[in-house]
Amino acid sequence: MMGVLWNLGAFLVALGILIAVHEYGHFWVARRCGVYVERFSIGFGRALWRRVGKDGTEYTLAMIPLGGYVKMLDGRVDEVPPEKRHLAFNHKPLWQRSAIVAAGPLANFLFAIFAYWVVYLIGVPAVRPVVGEVAPQSIAAEAGIRSGMELKSISGIQTADWESANMAMISHIGDQEMVITVAEPDGGFATRRTLDLSSWSFDPEREQVLTSLGITPYSPPITLEIARLVEGGAALAAGLQLKDHIVAIERAPVTEWQQVVEAVRSHPQQALALTVRRDGQTVPVTLIPDSKTLADGQVIGYAGFAPKVEPWPESYRINLQYGPITAVGKAAEKTWQLVTLTFDMVTKLVTGDVAIKNLSGPISIAKGAGMTADYGVVYFLGFLALISVNLGIVNLLPLPVLDGGHLMFFAIEAVTRRPVSERVQEIGYRVGSAILVALMAVALFNDFARL
Repeated sequence: MMGVLWNLGAFLVALGILIAVHEYGHFWVARRCGVYVERFSIGFGRALWRRVGKDGTEYTLAMIPLGGYVKMLDGRVDEVPPEKRHLAFNHKPLWQRSAIVAAGPLANFLFAIFAYWVVYLIGVPAVRPVVGEVAPQSIAAEAGIRSGMELKSISGIQTADWESANMAMISHIGDQEMVITVAEPDGGFATRRTLDLSSWSFDPEREQVLTSLGITPYSPPITLEIARLVEGGAALAAGLQLKDHIVAIERAPVTEWQQVVEAVRSHPQQALALTVRRDGQTVPVTLIPDSKTLADGQVIGYAGFAPKVEPWPESYRINLQYGPITAVGKAAEKTWQLVTLTFDMVTKLVTGDVAIKNLSGPISIAKGAGMTADYGVVYFLGFLALISVNLGIVNLLPLPVLDGGHLMFFAIEAVTRRPVSERVQEIGYRVGSAILVALMAVALFNDFARL
């Protein structure tokens, strides 16, 4: 229950920040263009707090925190006295109206740059994208990718860490090939490898992009020494202790932790004879794993213990931290990468290269907000930047109920030299609303299917 409340709280904080940023973009440019703003609201419905500023604008915090709006003086909505027409939105030049509408998404992009700027000022720990293993006959293996190589760039995008590499790879969904620049092991020279993606089948719901290509990132060795025991778990009940070293299961020697995992998972509520080394002596232990049912109905065992993992070599660890000036460029570069990736995904969603089941809704966003807030302010800021970019791009879609739809009408007006008729706009609003409701329904369905 506490986890749900934490996710909800983090989600509301994130949503409130991003809505305020978006609406403030409209508000700020509207005021600079001489438009009178009647109300600036975060949320919809009944007002929980309101205040009228010296500028005459009513600032409101409303009950339903799922959006916001800037209500401007507009002759298309209310009757405007002749003496106030110069303050009305609809009486402003086309370029000013366009600037006011575009300012919301632009504010989201600028906020993303600011968030990443703070992230890079604080510094975010990461590891170099060094390949650990390559699956035989995989796409990566066919391209000549080998263990120990470091990914330097993907299709011209620099990949300092695995996050950048993942994002660059995901952008190639539906493409025929991917060009990767890799450094040979032990600091050797850089070479280009072309991955043939014609047979690439990637399902984000079931696997990671790297494993779908046959790449396993390098990670420090996992030992057979027990480093953590869960209170009330089967391992503790069996008498296992910290620093126990598992040497055999059912009298068969154990050489890697994955063997322990597979044995436990395949024996729910069944006795397993373990042999451990403790204080230099061999000790027999009978472990009866607990059971749990996965979403697909499969019943697996789990024991409630974790192994000791060797520390990362210092040469593999990096800290993405820059000075105030350099951080601006890095933040803008990261934001641009997110913008292009999101545009690519939206395009491929329309063309069918990306399945509609990959569309995520508010529940997935809430989970992401809670998880990143758990990790710390740096990761939460990165999450805010990601969602801010997505919010900006979604609002630029050419649907009449969104900012992009208004800009589309303004573009038509620029060509025809007259505004789009109110009847056409009304039909457009209805169609756009129907499409948005349908997309939200699909996103919510996908969210519930992932629970």
